[in-house]
Amino acid sequence: MENKVIKEYDENNNLIHYKDALGFENWYKYDENNRIIYYKFSVNSNNYEYWYKNDENNEQIEITHQEFKQIERTKLYLNNKKISRFELMDI
Repeated sequence: MENKVIKEYDENNNLIHYKDALGFENWYKYDENNRIIYYKFSVNSNNYEYWYKNDENNEQIEITHQEFKQIERTKLYLNNKKISRFELMDI
């Protein structure tokens, strides 16, 4: 049996989705500097998710989903001063 592999890339040539015929599937998200900030993989219908940020030494560290959401809220607020509080709450 041939192991067909599907790969998708973003506009910066970062791998954002990988899927093969054996049941492995991965998703990736990157920040503005092309560093991974989110990684999800699925094996046999089991999903695992990881969120990352860079610390003060520019080392990548794993963070909680809640911490990730707070970072995204802050970025959204700083980039768009006209955003409503309801939009911030919905992230």
